[in-house]
Amino acid sequence: MAILRTEEIRKMNAIEQIEELDKLKQELIRERAIASAGGAPESPGRIGEIRKTVARIKTIQKEPKK
Repeated sequence: MAILRTEEIRKMNAIEQIEELDKLKQELIRERAIASAGGAPESPGRIGEIRKTVARIKTIQKEPKK
C-alpha cells in the first residue's frame, strides 16, 4: 500500500478517509506482529511510515472545514 500524501488525503471524502485509516491500522498490526515474533520485516521503515500516515489522516480529519 502506498503512503498517502497530504494532498491525496484532502481529496478524499470522509468515508474514504475512514476506510483508508482502517486499512492502515490493520497493516500496522500485521507489521508489528511480524516484528514482535522476531521475523524480518519486508521494509524496516514501514512501521514508521504507516504511523505517520495514520497521524496525517487523523490531523486532516480534525481540521475545521472551510
